Amino acid sequence: MLETLKELCMIDGTSGREEDVRNYIIGRIEGKCEYKVDPMGNILAFKKGKKTAKNKVMFSAHMDEVGFIVTYITSEGFLKFDTVGGIDSKVIVGRKVVFSQNKNKIFGVIGLKPVHLTAASEQGKVPPYDSLYIDIGAPSKEEAEEYVCVGDSAYFVSSAIEFGENKILSKAIDDRFGCAVMIKMIESELPYDANFAFVVQEEIGLRGASAAAFTIDPDYAIVLEATTAADVAGVSGADCVCIPGEGAVVSFMDRSTIYDREMFKRAFELAREKNIPCQTKTLIAGGNDAGAIHKTRGGIKTITVSLPCRYIHSACCVADIDDMKSCADMAHALYEEYANA
Repeated sequence: MLETLKELCMIDGTSGREEDVRNYIIGRIEGKCEYKVDPMGNILAFKKGKKTAKNKVMFSAHMDEVGFIVTYITSEGFLKFDTVGGIDSKVIVGRKVVFSQNKNKIFGVIGLKPVHLTAASEQGKVPPYDSLYIDIGAPSKEEAEEYVCVGDSAYFVSSAIEFGENKILSKAIDDRFGCAVMIKMIESELPYDANFAFVVQEEIGLRGASAAAFTIDPDYAIVLEATTAADVAGVSGADCVCIPGEGAVVSFMDRSTIYDREMFKRAFELAREKNIPCQTKTLIAGGNDAGAIHKTRGGIKTITVSLPCRYIHSACCVADIDDMKSCADMAHALYEEYANA
């Protein structure tokens, strides 16, 4: 699963441009399950288990990552841009980016006005996006337009590496991790039938998951995600949110979902019974595809299992490798519980 995650993270695919990620996943699951691609671009897969499930369980993970989109090209050849998904401007200044899905791979750097030219009132403040640009080395608008068009997507340049004490660093761990877990499950024998939704456009409003859940119409949904860990210098107690190395995260509430209380409680009972490291978020923040899934059709009982991730939505997300196994184990335990409930 770790090697799969590394491969997935190095594929570029922001919201609406998930085709390369989708093609990789299809290459891995083809012949191992039934699948189709819906009009939105979601992969909807069905894996036959050893037994027919009493209840239909759907796993969901999103294929898209955060990134940048070109909105305007200046006469000097600089690219004005907006973000696709939530990215803090503090983490992007000076970052190398790539237009990897263009005919020719084009590199650039996110720049801003030099500090000695900024007004006193601007110094020491986080630069607004309208003051930033992508520099691809073009001397004019005409030359820039030979390589990049308005609407093109740019991505963080990153490497997927293991480092430190049992850690992995990469862009796009959110949510290629969830995709890696689902690929691993499809490639293995399962005790019960299961449905899998590799969905699009989570980062801009949980859009693909809504369509996928409507089509599959499950009794239960298990969302596989990455979530913010803030266990860094100067942060303590509840503000840490969750801690890498302390296991899978099962939430009771976030900004898009109040989770089923009985499912939340049962998750921690299963964690104790099966000796799976597990924790909850200590801050009500963020959201994920559960926010769309749980209110689809007549309502779907939904739970989210998340991987703690430092520096999420940046070029250098950091996660603990053991937590990956804890999340996969927790997801599998919940699936067996509710497929046969």
